[in-house]
Amino acid sequence: MSVLELRPASECRFDEISLGEIMLRFDPGEGRIRTARSFRVWEGGGEYNVARGLRRCFGLRTAVATAFADNEVGRLVEDFILQGGVDTSFIRWVPYDGIGRTVRNGLNFTERGFGVRGAVGCSDRGLTAASQLRRGDFDWDAIFGQGIRWLHTGGIFAALSETTADVVEEAMTAARRHGTIVSYDLNYRPSLWKSIGGQARAREVNQRLARLVDVMIGNEEDFTACLGLEVKGVDENLTQLETDSFKAMIREAVQAYPNFRVVATTLRGVHTATVNDWGAICWAGGEFFEATPRPGLEILDRVGGGDSFASGLIYGLMLKGDPALAVEYGAAHGALAMTPPGDTSMASLKEVEKLAAGGGARVER
Repeated sequence: MSVLELRPASECRFDEISLGEIMLRFDPGEGRIRTARSFRVWEGGGEYNVARGLRRCFGLRTAVATAFADNEVGRLVEDFILQGGVDTSFIRWVPYDGIGRTVRNGLNFTERGFGVRGAVGCSDRGLTAASQLRRGDFDWDAIFGQGIRWLHTGGIFAALSETTADVVEEAMTAARRHGTIVSYDLNYRPSLWKSIGGQARAREVNQRLARLVDVMIGNEEDFTACLGLEVKGVDENLTQLETDSFKAMIREAVQAYPNFRVVATTLRGVHTATVNDWGAICWAGGEFFEATPRPGLEILDRVGGGDSFASGLIYGLMLKGDPALAVEYGAAHGALAMTPPGDTSMASLKEVEKLAAGGGARVER
């Protein structure tokens, strides 16, 4: 059952493009940020992680639209992007002033957490090149005119500054003109909205942007925080997640936003930082589809799990046209992505297909 009308791949240069900020992640491994003496570095960004997953795991042609300060840190992040196979044609390079007084590149310090100690993120992203993007910085008609089947963006980028939400709106409006499917991950981060109006501003911005979305994605908290939709029966610590409550919330969402063609949400019950219940549901064509639940999923690094869910879901919708299979691919890819370190997926399509089909973790030799 196909619920989306996609442009033919043969007419398009790219299958997907992501709009968002990409930061350099500093990972202290098993240690703490506050006591670390060394860090391993990765690239990562909520929107970019989807493009990279679609390219590296699922073999699609993807690109990213973003901006960097043109210095050694920016070029390091570019090198990570190139290693991931994501096209860099739409990156804007901003002249660097020498010390970061006017423009910088974002840094993200993230510890994974363990047991009763939750994961911790400490970002340093003020005055970044991506946060200073504004309307008119990209020629969206020229970009989408090359043929792009899917645009993915989200609430992290929209929250970076007073201007980035306008860039999101401009991109999504152009995408719709060119017949490009638009997906949006709400990805609510209280720290990003804190100084620009808090949750009230987050709802104002996301409710405006939601009118332009075909495929809306979120997690346990996002729909409440960003769209004001209540999920009944969810406790504060998210230890028990009732599927029926989320289905009721999604029914409200599609009534409020009839433009939604697909709505998908991950379901994460947090027992400890390293043991979560993991699942997902998807609404499409008036029906609900539920991924195989994975209670007691063991996690090494939870960061990027939701982004990998999004890329698996998009792959299933784009290539298979089947929301039931798409939500299984998304949940399987998200689960696999949380087993190694780093923001981005290291899974293969074969591994995703095996897990989605009910395969286990027996050793392969």
